Amino acid sequence: MFKSLNTPALWIVTLAAAGILMVTMGARQSLGLFLAPLNDSTGLGIAAISLAMAVGQFTWGLIQPIAGAFADRYGPAKVLACGLVTLAIGSAVTPWMDSTSGLILSLGLLSAMGSGAGSFSVLIGAVSNRLPPQTRGAASGIINAGGSFGQFIFAPILQKLIQVLGWMGAMWALAAVTLAALPLVRVVAEPHGPDHHGHAAQGAGLWQSLKDAFRDRSYLLLHAGFFTCGFHIAFLVTHLPGEVNLCGLPASVASWSLAIIGAANILGSLVAGACVARYRSKYVLFWMYGSRAVLIALYLVSPRTDLTFYLFAAGLGFTWLATVPPTAAIVGKLFGIRYLGTLFGMTLLSHQIGGFLGAWLGGISITRFGDYSWMWYADITLAGLAALVNLPIREAPVVAPIAAAK
Repeated sequence: MFKSLNTPALWIVTLAAAGILMVTMGARQSLGLFLAPLNDSTGLGIAAISLAMAVGQFTWGLIQPIAGAFADRYGPAKVLACGLVTLAIGSAVTPWMDSTSGLILSLGLLSAMGSGAGSFSVLIGAVSNRLPPQTRGAASGIINAGGSFGQFIFAPILQKLIQVLGWMGAMWALAAVTLAALPLVRVVAEPHGPDHHGHAAQGAGLWQSLKDAFRDRSYLLLHAGFFTCGFHIAFLVTHLPGEVNLCGLPASVASWSLAIIGAANILGSLVAGACVARYRSKYVLFWMYGSRAVLIALYLVSPRTDLTFYLFAAGLGFTWLATVPPTAAIVGKLFGIRYLGTLFGMTLLSHQIGGFLGAWLGGISITRFGDYSWMWYADITLAGLAALVNLPIREAPVVAPIAAAK
């Protein structure tokens, strides 16, 4: 898998992008740890705070195609730098927000726009334009693993900071760490050789490419499956601490479960990047989504113990955000990489529409019914449907590198 990244320049730009994603995704995927402390401090109620976080899920997706389009047009440097600064501002001002509208502004808009501008669409688009085609699958897997590593290390650290410094101190620490990632922007944005736009570089303009994409059945099916991925992930990162609490287990079980999800997805992302180069990406997505439905069903019939949560987290974590490399690969195969940041950003928007519903409906479920049972049932159903809708996607067979060289 890693032989394709055979020069120092390729490793440098890929690891720098992974480092930025480590910070933006680590911050974003750990916000559920602040749900209970925020409620205790503000008294706003779980449903109201869940709404602010749900708005953040949607905003994170909405900014993806916009940030991708700006990066495609003007380059990624300013987009990434603005994203990190905005994320830091959103984290820094959250402790002063004591109303639902205030939390929507800080967490739902500022933090979400910042983390979105420094996320998959811009980073994968920027790196893909710096690398030759045979390296892109491995690079996307490594970048994605960086985001998972962020969740692995941020969740337990933030939980400890919340205990030691309080949730406000933890938020300010998060803002400081975000600003520390700014030097990596130049490494990602600075050319390390010729651009590799391929045949799409001189193709249709941005608006025509968008029109063509939304007329393509395969692109729309890809969106439908990714919608479910967003629903699933946002529900868990927002409400897993609440589920753990319902089971009478300590908060540390939630933080370590989130960390285990991140650790497992490091391996899952690397495996996904390798699979993209060997198998059709739609089949990779089929097995990922199908496995989620099975794992959730197993969780529902298992005893609620520490070990159950850790095993559940490990199983889900393997496919958690490992869906990103095959999804981005399909977009690239369908339309080329000239506007990959924009087109993949639109796919991420559908992901986060699902994310909005997952976070918001989870809050409504716990408020009205006292548990998350209906959310788990919905999750199983959507995961099964997501597996099936990927199968009709139009995707040419993968050509083995040796055969391609002949």
